Amino acid sequence: MKKVVKFGGSSLASAEQFVKVGNIIHADEDRRYVVPSAPGKRFDKDTKVTDMLYACYALAEKDHNFNAEMAQIEKRYQEIIDGLKLDLDLTPEFDKIIDNFKKKAGSNYAASRGEYLNGIIMANYLGYEFVDPAEAIRFNEAGVFDAELTHKLLSKRLENVERAVVPGFYGAMADGTVVTFSRGGSDITGSIVAKAIQADVYENWTDVSGFLIADPRIIDNPKGIDIITYGELRELSYMGATVLHEDAIFPVRKEGIPINIRNTNSPEDEGTWIVGHTCQKSKYTITGIAGKKGFASINIEKDMMNSEIGFGRKVLQVFEEYNISFEHMPSGIDTLSVMVHQSEFVDKEQNILSGINKAVSPDNVDIQSDLALIAVVGRCMKSQRGTAGRIFAALAHANVNVRMIDQGSSEQNIIIGVSNDDFEAAIQAIYSIFVETRI
Repeated sequence: MKKVVKFGGSSLASAEQFVKVGNIIHADEDRRYVVPSAPGKRFDKDTKVTDMLYACYALAEKDHNFNAEMAQIEKRYQEIIDGLKLDLDLTPEFDKIIDNFKKKAGSNYAASRGEYLNGIIMANYLGYEFVDPAEAIRFNEAGVFDAELTHKLLSKRLENVERAVVPGFYGAMADGTVVTFSRGGSDITGSIVAKAIQADVYENWTDVSGFLIADPRIIDNPKGIDIITYGELRELSYMGATVLHEDAIFPVRKEGIPINIRNTNSPEDEGTWIVGHTCQKSKYTITGIAGKKGFASINIEKDMMNSEIGFGRKVLQVFEEYNISFEHMPSGIDTLSVMVHQSEFVDKEQNILSGINKAVSPDNVDIQSDLALIAVVGRCMKSQRGTAGRIFAALAHANVNVRMIDQGSSEQNIIIGVSNDDFEAAIQAIYSIFVETRI
């Protein structure tokens, strides 16, 4: 078997954490490809190395002296090296980084050095080959990830490499310009590597034992999720579940490679398995609940709207012209609502309203603001009668007014819109009826 193991920043924040990671890797001979993140926080008020690099480069961009800030970053890595008793000198690497900072190599380059340096340490610690993602993870000239070319290059680069460390979070354009994924992008790198080597399992090690049914900041000690499908995960990740980067599932999904979310600090826990399909039923009707605040709903009314060809296209074209993406679009015979991020919409609202009036001549348009969207997700929902009714009953009992509902055709998710002020109460009510009382 071949396993790719990705370790998050908290798992690699100190020499002590490195030792835990080393023990995990050596405990299974199949763990042959390692994707490290940059060192994260060692304690609550600590600073992540990536943030230190961003701040340091911001000074360099303004031609300010950044020696003291860079010295602090060097100190962080030297503490790890000393703690692991490695014979490793990163001075030449830091000299190169300092020179590139002065040459204004870019914030992407600056941020990527956290993973790059941690990868060098990890490779030395394990005795694995170091593979720089800039060699094989490719972005096009517009800075967009090129999945097809990357798979070709990385598969070839790793073809005869038995054990490797491939730093997460970044790649490069053809000319060598470094480009990063969005924050948390080391998860994506792990998936890319897993696809390239046709791994049997992609293990993603972090500081929690898998996914929880609901946000622990809202629900005290929520139950864990043993197994979840890619489709369910996609819905939950998009709506705020942040254990895994939402784009990390795409490289492995088509290959049928399962992802196992594990806890570096509790390696005995089985964690959560993310799979393409499963006949295993979840313990509860729902698999998980997630949500976000800060939405607005543009509600359009027009008699005989349903018989007007191209009505929906004309409305959405107005949003497209102002570079606003929509989240959901529930509709009726004579009504259409477009849900958008309020922060993106608010400065352009009058232009968009004017555009809608010109495009479709509605009878009425109004806006509801300060809304939250909650996704109730579960592959078992479609085989259970009355799921939506139970949700509404629970919300009514909690005195939560439902402002919008949208159910996907797959019947594995129900999206509910409520006031921002009712967000936490709504999640608590839904969790209670499906998990705690299970009626």
